[in-house]
Amino acid sequence: MMNFDSTSKMNKEAMDSMLTTMSAMTKGFQQIAAEATEYSKKSYEDSAATVEKLVSAKSLDKAIEIQTDYAKSSYETFVAQATKMSELYADMAKEAYKPFEAAASKVTA
Repeated sequence: MMNFDSTSKMNKEAMDSMLTTMSAMTKGFQQIAAEATEYSKKSYEDSAATVEKLVSAKSLDKAIEIQTDYAKSSYETFVAQATKMSELYADMAKEAYKPFEAAASKVTA
């Protein structure tokens, strides 16, 4: 039968686990937001530079070349960014799960 002390200890451990998880998630979301902001800023700067190049293009062939290079670069940058973001989400989930993993191992032991 459970007594007050053991129940209190379990509640404290659960609260500690929850707070650790919330801290890990907060840190993870901050990293994700910073990364998304940086990507958006760079994307905007790249597109503005491309528009300037297009405006100053002397021929249709040059304009098509500029647009093709921009599309290729944008796609490669997007794929790299998507990979990086998915890694950040995965890392955040792993960190958030760690306290519960420890609690689960106590129960199964």
